[in-house]
Amino acid sequence: MRPANSMATGTEKVPAAGSARVRHREPEAHDLSTAHLKLVPPSEELRLKIRLEAVRAAASLDRSNPLTKDVLRRHAEQLMQTVGLPPGYLGFTMVAISNEFWREQFMAVDFKRRLLLLPHCLKHTETCPADYDAAGLNCTGCGGCVIADFKLAADDLGYKVLVAEGTPAMLKVLTSGEVDAVLGVACLNALERAFDKVLKVGVPSLAVPLLSNDCASTTVDVDWVNEAVRLRSVAPPQRTRTYLPLLRAANEMFADSQLNTLAPRSRAATPGDADPIAATESLGYDWLASGGKRFRPFITLAAYDAMNGGKSVRPADMSVPVELPAAVRRVAMAMEVFHKASLLHDDIEDDDAYRYGHETLHRRHGVPTAINVGDYLIGLGYRLVSREAKSLGAEAVNDILERLAQAHEKLAEGQGAELFWRNGGNMEIKPLDALKIYALKTAPAFEAALYAGMRLAGPLGDREALVAEFSRNLGVAYQIINDLKDWDGDDNNKLVRGQDVLSARPTLLLALALEAATATQKHELRDILGDKEKCECAVHRVRQIYAAHKVFEQAETMVRKYRERCESVAADAKPDALRELLLFFVNTLLERDLPPLPEGQ
Repeated sequence: MRPANSMATGTEKVPAAGSARVRHREPEAHDLSTAHLKLVPPSEELRLKIRLEAVRAAASLDRSNPLTKDVLRRHAEQLMQTVGLPPGYLGFTMVAISNEFWREQFMAVDFKRRLLLLPHCLKHTETCPADYDAAGLNCTGCGGCVIADFKLAADDLGYKVLVAEGTPAMLKVLTSGEVDAVLGVACLNALERAFDKVLKVGVPSLAVPLLSNDCASTTVDVDWVNEAVRLRSVAPPQRTRTYLPLLRAANEMFADSQLNTLAPRSRAATPGDADPIAATESLGYDWLASGGKRFRPFITLAAYDAMNGGKSVRPADMSVPVELPAAVRRVAMAMEVFHKASLLHDDIEDDDAYRYGHETLHRRHGVPTAINVGDYLIGLGYRLVSREAKSLGAEAVNDILERLAQAHEKLAEGQGAELFWRNGGNMEIKPLDALKIYALKTAPAFEAALYAGMRLAGPLGDREALVAEFSRNLGVAYQIINDLKDWDGDDNNKLVRGQDVLSARPTLLLALALEAATATQKHELRDILGDKEKCECAVHRVRQIYAAHKVFEQAETMVRKYRERCESVAADAKPDALRELLLFFVNTLLERDLPPLPEGQ
């Protein structure tokens, strides 16, 4: 999803003073589509000028709420126009303004509550003795590159240091409650991927871009990094409200202590004690505790909080825990339990090999066991809700259970439609049919989680229609974005590009292509999808057909249409805290800047 430029091809041969050389990494083909927006100013003087102008540009920004990418881009474009900068410096300018937006709040966070995120491409590949572990590069501190220097300085101050790229490791640390601020060093491509999520969550963060985007003979400004690492001051007068406390609350429910308190095991005290009768429970709890973003329980917790005034949306301060009733937490937990059950069954139906970077449960324990664990989790999810009839009221629990049952029916219908299509043989699907499947497979789970949180706070009344419409549009748009991202791959989950083609899934992209393709191309597509032994060249050919008929562009247009519908529905939501939450969902799940269009060649 990201770029290259004249500097990125290795034209800058000599590192500037206070810089460190970086090893080469070939740009991916899909990096090229946004290259023109992510050039790095070649001179230290120009970079400093942009940073100083960013101080003025950020001075008037409202810091009570997180900075959105749209607002950030608008201010960056204004700055560039004022200074007379070319469009290519947009990415760098956005980073500079974001840094100034967060600088005071970042400086106020204790060193021991900060994360320093470094790129492993700073290492010397030929001589580096470090190994990789689950968290990233395990630097030995040999002194052979600047990673050791940065790490030593940060360690001395109390930072948590990760040498890794991508968002999973960083988000795991943030949601675990270990840190309250992030300093990241990376190319503009990696910063866009990782810090886009941080911006949306509202975590004080600073970023230092590498001086090119493909890591080919590039440099990093050592002085800038060292300056940022040591920044420290008292708390600023205005701090940014963030959903991070609620995200952490959702994540913490699945730590052993809370998981076993909110949903005590009935068969075995610990997984190691499991006998054959307790084996299903043990596998189910292990599966619950492993992987996942915990976004569905967050939806429920945040919706409940919004209907009660949004008191938990505040600056991330671990000294002030989120106060939520145990019954509310159990209902939120049920949303994740149902989600994990559906993943087990989906992985079997799709015969997926990996989930969360590991072999799927059915590959490890067999299909019958995985089906049974999924069934067990469905029962556990309903029990987590039904047991709260006394504390929440029978009517509220009945309403939530009814909505969950409806969601299960729709999910099964959507998945069934997909399976029927894949087994039918004719490989025909219209765009409207694909959208109907999306509305059944994706929207109901979101709607159930949102409805449950709101219903926990009281009857919805007229808001029921709002919840349904918002969820339907959000779910469809989210699935289309997933279709587009499928052509970008996912290293964390060990996915390859074009997985939907390899698995012969009835996607909107395929439907749009079949609608516009020539008779010969339709025949090609059907042959490829029906071939059990698809090769990489087949995926490449599908990409070519999609590109020829502008399928990716059409899909992007549809995402924007559904996003606008979501924003329109959210604008009418009351109270204000609910409206803000719905817009947060839109900005978080439906990225305004969609994945770069896959290359068709």
